[in-house]
Formats: sequence, structure tokens, C-alpha cells
Amino acid sequence: MAALLLLPLLLLLPLLLLKLRLWPQLRWLAADLAFSVRALRCKRALRARALAAAAADPEGPEGGCSLAWRLAQLARQRPTHTFLIHGAQRFSYAEAERQSNRAARAFLRARGWDGGPGGGDSGAGGAGEGERAVHGVRDSAAGSGAARPVREGDGAAPLAPGAIVALLLPACPEFLWLWFGLAKAGLRVAFVPTALRRGPLLHCLRSCGARALVLAPEFLESLEPDLPALRAMGLHLWAAGSETHPAGITDFLAEASAEVDGPVPGYLSAPQNIMDTCLYIFTSGTTGLPKAARISHLKVLQCQGFYQLCGAHQEDVIYLALPLYHMSGSLLGIVGCLGIGATVVLKSKFSAGQFWEDCQQHGVTVFQYIGELCRYLVNQPPVLETYGLTEGNVATFNYTGQRGAVGRASWLYKHVFPFSLIRYDVTTGEPIRNTQGLCVATSPGEPGLLVAPVNQQSPFLGYAGGPELARGKLLKDVFQPGDVFFNTGDLLVCDDQGFLRFHDRTGDTFRWKGENVATTEVAEALEALDFLQEVNVYGVTVPGHEGRAGMAALVLRPPHSLDLVQLYVRVSENLPPYARPRFLRLQESLATTETFKQQKVRMAKEGFDPSALSDPLYILDQAGGAYLPLTPARYSALLAGDLRI
Repeated sequence: MAALLLLPLLLLLPLLLLKLRLWPQLRWLAADLAFSVRALRCKRALRARALAAAAADPEGPEGGCSLAWRLAQLARQRPTHTFLIHGAQRFSYAEAERQSNRAARAFLRARGWDGGPGGGDSGAGGAGEGERAVHGVRDSAAGSGAARPVREGDGAAPLAPGAIVALLLPACPEFLWLWFGLAKAGLRVAFVPTALRRGPLLHCLRSCGARALVLAPEFLESLEPDLPALRAMGLHLWAAGSETHPAGITDFLAEASAEVDGPVPGYLSAPQNIMDTCLYIFTSGTTGLPKAARISHLKVLQCQGFYQLCGAHQEDVIYLALPLYHMSGSLLGIVGCLGIGATVVLKSKFSAGQFWEDCQQHGVTVFQYIGELCRYLVNQPPVLETYGLTEGNVATFNYTGQRGAVGRASWLYKHVFPFSLIRYDVTTGEPIRNTQGLCVATSPGEPGLLVAPVNQQSPFLGYAGGPELARGKLLKDVFQPGDVFFNTGDLLVCDDQGFLRFHDRTGDTFRWKGENVATTEVAEALEALDFLQEVNVYGVTVPGHEGRAGMAALVLRPPHSLDLVQLYVRVSENLPPYARPRFLRLQESLATTETFKQQKVRMAKEGFDPSALSDPLYILDQAGGAYLPLTPARYSALLAGDLRI
């Protein structure tokens, strides 16, 4: 009887919630609760792993950092389970452990370590961050036999504990063995984007303080002009392969294959503090050349929980076709796979034509992608969208599967992973503040700057180099005097149901082909040409393409004329393919704002339609390797998808 009396109230409840405008939020309460519970379980599991690693025997392989410890644990728990599939190659967790042990011993040889627990040097994972000195020499239980002399190659000094070794390799098994080996050897790794050459490459190596470089043999020809400068930097130069090498470059894989595959002591990789720098990933900042984002051992540990948060488990097979020098490929893809002990199918390059065949052949259950990779697959069953950035302290998950969303801003989620959207002035490039000098939260449907509080649980470590590189990434006095928030540089929109959608990048950056492009880096490359007086670089939308394609407005220096051949040579030698301007616009003068900044917003809206603009326009012909006049016919072919840019 009581149930019958309650029935009308239950039927009227949705109407009451609608009238109070609570239903759009409460209808997702079950999903919010389920994800929050999963997130809390993930946090507890990662904390337990960190405590277990700290309590492990420092002489054993499981006493090291979160990465080396987890791999050793999986090799013991799931030795025969397939970890990696690459083409026709398959590697179990036990084999991955052995391969990385050989690499670790070869790197330790370059450190001067002789196989004993002291080895004559310290073993902490971060130079200058609380390293300990361990003295004395004796064989370890896993012993490597008689010590061999340190191989110094072209005269470079032995690597110091915590030294930085840069990897310039495609996505391949060797990338992983070297990365894991460096972690075990107490050395830090820098993932260098494979498209970089000349000035940008040297800048990256200098900015992170690299003391060694391991490169793929197939890159040697394009790197030949850079070799004198690399040698002058005093770098150890290794190639990851047995092809013929120039003088001073030795085959690291051959050196590693001569080592035994027994484990190395965990203390060599154990950080003194979980906030110590573990590795560097280069990210395009809002200004200038790439910056080396500092990735801590804590962040590597947190990334082990990525696939668990996505709902994946150890029997899943993950398809990964992203560059490993990106956080999405290395930290989320590989470290996330280690987190659940699953299998990863690693592709050196994404192929839409090969995708479904690969999935069927290997039983793929999870596909991780960014940008345009999913454009040809969007009509298939839905995938889980996420948002994050390399150096950031915030991430979102579309755990409800809402189409087009990258996450959900429920109060439960924001309690576990706090963040906010604040009003932002795209003209001034600054947050909008009220009369008290504090920032203002956005309303539903209003684009806002994504920010997250900086604290001990969600830190921001900055970049290698001076503190000025992090200028603008931290906002103070956001919601109350004295608070500090991380500025993601991204504008998102939150609708009235709490769903987040990506809107645009802020500042002088745009996204193209899955990469962030810094307009100042492109402009500096072009301004070196003597026939150009002014350059303004910005992104324009192209129908049928995600992101924004680069466009450069140019002003000639009298009495010079435009040299398209020299311009193409300049951009092809000094900019990675994704950063090369797709369009050129020749102008008599550049428009500026009231504060004399280059006008970009209006120029971007004007686009590149030759029928609407009177300026001479040019388009990059990728196949022919040249800039060509953007005629109405080429413009129509571009809109029809018949012209590749």
C-alpha cells in the first residue's frame, strides 16, 4: 500500500527536477559515481605500488623507480604473457625485462659502473635532486662477470649518474628497451621528435642538457650536416643498428647484445624523491622553439592508471600508432599498458587501410588515437575521448560516451581531479578579472580557459632551463588571494549537462596533424630570409580537416621579390613537416592591434579564399615540394579533397 502511495511521487520527481533545472546534471549521477569509485580505486592501487617499491630490497630489481619496478614485477607475475607486438615480432614481459636489462648494463658501462652495488658512482635517478653516493666494489647477485673497461667512443666523458640521454628513434621495440634500460641505469631520457633537424634539434639537445644521443640508422643521412655540431657538444653518439656508421658513432645494440640479461640492482634507479625528474618530453610552447617538459616519477606512476580509468584490463590488446616521443604514445600508451599488464600492438606509422586487418589479426580491443587518426573510423562503435597535456596537472575522461565530448565536469569528478573554466579575453591573451582582481568562472555554453589548482598532489614541474620558460603557465589569485593554478592554454566549453568539449588553443599556437605549432618558431625561421621584412603566422580552418593549417602573411623587404624556391628550402630544412605553412599571403603591410601586436584573429577569420582576398596567395604542394599560386582551380580541388596539404 505504501509503495502505491509513493508511486505518484516517483513519477512526478523527474518533472520537479526539470522545473528546478537539476535533471540535466542528476541524470548522469550513476555514471559520475561509477567513475569516481573507479578513480579512487586506481589511486589506492598506485599508492600501494609506490609503497611496495619503496619497501623492496634495494639490491633486487623491484626496488627501483615506478617504471623499472613495474616491469620487473610483471616479468615475475606474467612472464609468458605477450607485452609487445611489432610487425611479425612478439615479446613477452620476461623478454622485455631481459632486453632492457642488457640495455641497462650497456648504459651502466658508459657510466663507469663495474657491476657491483657501489660501482664507483651514485645511483639516484636525478642529478642535482638529492643523489646519494655509494662506495665499495663487489659483484651483485645477478653479476655481470668480469668488469670490462668503459667504452668512451669519440672521447666523450663517462656519463654521470642522472645524466640525460636523448632518443631519436621511431616507434619500435628498440625504443622501449633503451627507454626502460635508461630508467634502470639511473639515467634520464629525453624523447626527441624525429622530424627535428638543424637548429631546432640542437636547441632541444642543449635545452635539456643531453650528454648522449641514440639515433636510428635511417636518420643518419639527413643528420649528416648536424654531426659536426653534435660532436662539438661532446655527446656520446650511438646508433641503434648495425648499418655502416660515420666515425665516432658506435652501434649501441651491438654493445647491449654482448651484456648478460640478468637484473640490475633497484637502487640504481630509485629516486630520492618521487617528484624528481624522470624524463623529458618536448612540447610546443606558446612562444619559440620546443620546451623540455619535466616529467616526474610521480607522473609516470600516475600514468600507469590511465587504462584502468578507461575501464581496460589485463586481457585487453591495445593498438598504438602514435609517436613514442609524445606523452600520448609513451606515457599513456606504453606506461598505461604496463599499468594493467596488457598487450600493446605497436605501429611505427598509422595506416587506415591496414587498421582493421591488424585489429582482426591481433584481437585488438582498445585503440588509442589523437587528431585525425579516427576520421575514417568515426562511423564505427564509439571510443572513449580524453583530454590531457604533457606538462599539465589535469586530465578529463568522457566516461559516459557522450558524442563529441572530451570529459565531464561533474562535482564528483572535480572533487577527485579539480579544475575550472574561467573567462578569457582572446584579444589581450589574459584571463578576465573582476573588480577584486579575481578570475570569473564561465557560464554553461561559454568558452573558457581550462585551469587546475597546483598543489602537492597535482604539481607543475616546469621545463628544463630557466624559470622564464614557465612564464604564463601559472596563474595567481584565481579564485582567492594567494592561490596558484596551472594554465593549460586551452579553451573548452562546458554545456548545461556538464559535458566538456574542446574549443581552441590560446596564444600564438595552433594544432595541425595532431601537433601543436608555435607561430613564433615558424615566423623566426622565415624572418631569416633576407627578402622578407615582416612575417605573421597563424592558423586557418580547412574544410574536411581537423585543427588549423598554418598560414604566413609576408611583407617583402624592398627592393627584393618573393623567392618561392628559397622559401621552401628554408622551411623544409628548419621546420618539421607539420609546422611548415600550408598557405602564404603576400601583403604590402601587416595589420596590428591597438597595442601594436600583429593582428591574427581577423586574419584567421579571413582565411585563404582567393575570390575573397585581393592579396597574392600560395599553397604548399607537398608532393612536388614547392609553393604554387593558389588559383581558383586549386582552391576548388582543395575543398573537394583532391589536393593534399
